[in-house]
Amino acid sequence: MRLSTLILLLFGCLFSRGQDSLIKYVNPFIGTGGHGHTFPGATVPFGMVQLSPDNGRAGWDWCSGYHYSESLIAGFSHMHLSGTGIGDWLDISVMPLMAPLDDTVKGIKVGFSHDNEHASPGYYRVAMDNGIQAELTTTARCGYHRYTYPQGTTPTIRLDLGFHLNWDNPTETHISVINDSTLVGYRYSTGWAKVQRVYFAARTSVPAAKIILDDGQSASDMADVAETYDIGNGVSAQLVFDKDERAIVELKVALSMTSYEKALAALVEIPEWDFQRVRKAAEAQWEAELQKVRINTGDERLKRVFYTALYHTAIAPTLYSDNDGEYQNANGDLRSMPESAQRYTLFSLWDTFRALKPLFTITQPERYTDMLNSMLAFYDENGLLPVWDLSTWETNTMTGYHAIPVLADAILKEWPGLDAERAYEAMLKSAYQDIRGVPEYIEYGYLPQDKAGGSVTITLEYAFDDWCIAQVAKKLGKTADYATFTNRSKSFTHLFDNQTGFMRAKNSDGQFVTPFDPFWSEHDFDKSQYIEGNAWQHSFFVPHDVRGLASLYGGNQGLSAKLDELFSAPSKMTGDNISPDASGFIGQYAHGNEPSHHIAYMYTYIGEPWKTQERVRQVVDSMYQDEPDGYAGNEDAGQMSAWAVWSIAGLYPVNPASGEYVFGSPSADETVFSMPNGKQFTIRAENNSPQNKYIQSATLNGAPYENTYIRHKGMLNGGELVFKMGPKPSKRFGQKPETWPKSG
Repeated sequence: MRLSTLILLLFGCLFSRGQDSLIKYVNPFIGTGGHGHTFPGATVPFGMVQLSPDNGRAGWDWCSGYHYSESLIAGFSHMHLSGTGIGDWLDISVMPLMAPLDDTVKGIKVGFSHDNEHASPGYYRVAMDNGIQAELTTTARCGYHRYTYPQGTTPTIRLDLGFHLNWDNPTETHISVINDSTLVGYRYSTGWAKVQRVYFAARTSVPAAKIILDDGQSASDMADVAETYDIGNGVSAQLVFDKDERAIVELKVALSMTSYEKALAALVEIPEWDFQRVRKAAEAQWEAELQKVRINTGDERLKRVFYTALYHTAIAPTLYSDNDGEYQNANGDLRSMPESAQRYTLFSLWDTFRALKPLFTITQPERYTDMLNSMLAFYDENGLLPVWDLSTWETNTMTGYHAIPVLADAILKEWPGLDAERAYEAMLKSAYQDIRGVPEYIEYGYLPQDKAGGSVTITLEYAFDDWCIAQVAKKLGKTADYATFTNRSKSFTHLFDNQTGFMRAKNSDGQFVTPFDPFWSEHDFDKSQYIEGNAWQHSFFVPHDVRGLASLYGGNQGLSAKLDELFSAPSKMTGDNISPDASGFIGQYAHGNEPSHHIAYMYTYIGEPWKTQERVRQVVDSMYQDEPDGYAGNEDAGQMSAWAVWSIAGLYPVNPASGEYVFGSPSADETVFSMPNGKQFTIRAENNSPQNKYIQSATLNGAPYENTYIRHKGMLNGGELVFKMGPKPSKRFGQKPETWPKSG
């Protein structure tokens, strides 16, 4: 039985149980406006192919190739980054034309209106101003196009391997014509990832009358198309079809990172010319994905925000290997994952270690082992765990060594299929690497600003990562390492200035860098002290020891007062080169970037959970909207959305390697998690409303529950957590120190 048939059967089973269809609440246009940097096109969960329109315009807000403010389409390419702050990929661009281009080197853009555009999970459609209608759907490795041409045209499809935007540039491209309906080739490029190799196989539903090849300088009209090829750094091909009254031409484009022979083999994912069947199979995959976390609420807007967020959590990382587990890495080595496991890429770890990866331990039991082992494969190939893996190339973007909390969380949760000793070995290599300021961090106990930029952020993040190593060392019985890394995890204390109440940069002489302005931001990482922000946002990054941080402020009340000040400070930044990533301000809290994401929950660690509840509800209501400009900043490969999924449910992994989920204020009346072991864990908010945002009391499986958090193991047991909500803060719930989340 084919996979699509199995998926359709699953789809039917879901509805036989009377469950509401959830894909109707997903709006892929959320995040395509503002600075969200998402794409609206067709993909399946974690698929290699993201088939989506490109506007043909460069710029920061076109990192995904598309921005809702634009009204032109330059083509539909097969690989897109979701929500990132740097633009790359956009490989294998396809554009339907009314007639072949005379100037084959020239690009073309066609106008469109959003009134004639539709997107839903696994499907995209647009009627362009020239009368051509484009429809897109996809499987994991194969994109499916359907183009409907108006009367009187000469239907033409252009494959343009030279198309590029932003950081990406082709270095070598190649097309071979197999026959009158099949092309193969490759596109090598450099960009954010310096080495990228994408192979493709394209097949049309009807034979082309002729094929026009262009090597980037001159074109050749191929009447006899067998065994012809073209090569260059910007090769394109135009497939020209016979005129018809109303022609429909369908196209399949399969990808491989190994060879075009493997791409040809991947065409079997779509064995027939049945667009609706493939679309329905894609929709069924998304329906199954969305059913993993279900909410009940009378707020239709909240449903759209929640399920679109859940959708965005299942796009990255993306498949990189062929169906048999084989792949070619950036070093040019052909490798295979063991036992036909799959290799993944696009690990935005500075963002996603915080909330997305802990969410995967609930929502991705089938895939997460392969994702974790993909990071270990990267270690085997490169000698270090990934920092920001794109196309298996280490971009070394952002700070910290945040594969460590991801692996630590999995080890501490005893995730199946992960070799803890092998992972621990890789963790130690990152912690003792001789680059990225680590030797200086070890030597001084903090990273001096006169040794490297971004010193405050790096020190704080290394301290947390080291705490994670300590916990794994303890679990594995490595006593000496536990002591070493526990000590290293306290390095944040060296940068605290009790005169100003901020974490401040120090030079190697032990003196604070002056002058000091907590509002100052510098986007140049080499000059900055705080990465993509300022002292306000970064001074609170001690998720492993919140009460240890409080002691630096003289106690819990001191930290509480500083947090209050954060949320009420002027929403401004100073400097000549302010980071655009800090956005979504409430005071100096900046929800549009990840360093702020845990801060609202810190009150709960010091006995003031009602302040957490108030601020979390404020962030949910103000920073997430069901419109293109619906995110406060870059969506960042699922992290911005993961925060919403957790917080709307009423939980958040403040320390993402602790196995604890801290209570916030549930926006949904009920959330049902389908746990990896087949059990269900339900969170229910009684008397919930916009006004009733404060937890008065809680029960777990009918018994009073005093803790202000729940452990992962508790959720795995299944059952029902019930919050009684009210309009005023409860000064009883969460007051006893023994009920607070763990710290230190």
